[in-house]
Amino acid sequence: MRVLSAVMLLFFLVLGCNKDKQPVIPYVPVSLQLYPNSLDYIPVGGYLYKEKYGYRGILIFQSLPGEFMVYECCCPYDPEKTGARVSVEPGGTTCVDSVCKSKFILYNGTPFEGPSPYSLMQYHYTYDGEVLYIYN
Repeated sequence: MRVLSAVMLLFFLVLGCNKDKQPVIPYVPVSLQLYPNSLDYIPVGGYLYKEKYGYRGILIFQSLPGEFMVYECCCPYDPEKTGARVSVEPGGTTCVDSVCKSKFILYNGTPFEGPSPYSLMQYHYTYDGEVLYIYN
């Protein structure tokens, strides 16, 4: 029984070592506040880009009233690739990377087409009904 347990442990360790590691998007400090109901209007189902924040910009999507998804615009598949940046497609529920053509669902950031097996990187946020604070 001990031999079987040892063999199974070794098997799972070997499997764990063979997994591809997700590429790391370079860290850029983010601290931003927006007013999605007025100055920085974001309707439900709508989005806003903030180009000068994050590594390649930030995409803010309001999925439900008061519920936001805040993503790094850099594609997680190959973040060092020049120009690898996601943009929202017509229809407003998906976005696509300009280089590898991976597509992601805005409601949760998961990939559904293209070579990327990785979800979009998300930023933290708090929302008090008036001010949306975005940070990492």
